[in-house]
Amino acid sequence: MQNFQFQTVGNIISGLGSISELYNILKAKPYQRLLLVTDAGILQQQLHLPILEILEQLQLDYAIYANVQADPAEQIVLDAVAFAKQQKIDVVFGFGGGSAMDVAKIIAVLSHPEQHQQLSDLYGVGNAQAPRLPLILVPTTAGTGSEVTPISIVTTGTTSKTGIISPILYADVAILDANFTRNLPAQITAATGIDAMVHAIEAYTSKIKKNAYSDLLAKQALRLLDQNLKLVLEDGNNMQARQNMLFGSMLAGQAFANAPVAAVHALTYPLGGHFHISHGHSNALVLTEVLKFNAPAAKQDYAELMCWLDPRSKGCTDGLCDLFIDHFQNHLEQSGLTLKLNTLGVPENMLIQLAEDALLQTRLLQNNPRELQVQDALNIYQAIYA
Repeated sequence: MQNFQFQTVGNIISGLGSISELYNILKAKPYQRLLLVTDAGILQQQLHLPILEILEQLQLDYAIYANVQADPAEQIVLDAVAFAKQQKIDVVFGFGGGSAMDVAKIIAVLSHPEQHQQLSDLYGVGNAQAPRLPLILVPTTAGTGSEVTPISIVTTGTTSKTGIISPILYADVAILDANFTRNLPAQITAATGIDAMVHAIEAYTSKIKKNAYSDLLAKQALRLLDQNLKLVLEDGNNMQARQNMLFGSMLAGQAFANAPVAAVHALTYPLGGHFHISHGHSNALVLTEVLKFNAPAAKQDYAELMCWLDPRSKGCTDGLCDLFIDHFQNHLEQSGLTLKLNTLGVPENMLIQLAEDALLQTRLLQNNPRELQVQDALNIYQAIYA
């Protein structure tokens, strides 16, 4: 049996209506002032009102930081930390998609009154250190799995993204309540669902840290996501399917937090950095071409996943691998997402720049089952251009 280390969030609460447990979580601690970290869209949709109702029942003072944007830039993070320090908060509540939760993690570290690190000190693996403030995370999309990962991604410069990876970023509590995903538009539901699927697939094929525990989580995550994404896209009010998606996304997050993602994510970062294509949509664009590229090295894993998704699948490893790739191409075609770069405003003369930028993501590419060169990345972008 392989030796491995596995870490995750210590307290996970899941179920429709489970946000009600927040009352007991907060009541059990002598918190004085909570910071709700979210975005303007959440406030506009009034998704945060059940949270405020609980805070008011507890007579717990709070402040709201709602300036988080997708792919948050350094300045947004710095502004959020400055706001948190000014407000003298003692517990951080991240509420939203991956960006809101990622910013909340960083706030929890940098706004602790005894913390002496700066944002620039945190970049990389293992650099963010204790202490940090208590941290509660609640996702409003079924995709990033950020509520159970030790990762925050920050847009550095104009087009590049940099990761902060440290166990100190694991939340104290994650709450999964699909009621907060009820009114997600179909396009966001599809993009985030595919993002979660990619997390599961890449965790299962991760070259360096793939292990028996992460494999179990990745397989179960992929089955839940595979079975329920179509149901949710057909009926956005199918709340059991939405809860299954949220749970699957969380399992995938646990898997890739311990067996990291690879080439799909490396190729998506430049698309988000240069053209602000959402992370989930970017994953959808490159997924099947990366699966095809990795197939010579990962076909056994892909065949195993295909048999797990559909036990009726029969055939040789090569045939099952091809069936797996076709299966996910079918997911993409049914997603309603635009799947060609030219229709998303990406100029053809930018493809080489994207390929070169993707190769800078060495933290991710070291996990890929097959070594990727600049020409390989360029071939993938060209295949999805028109």
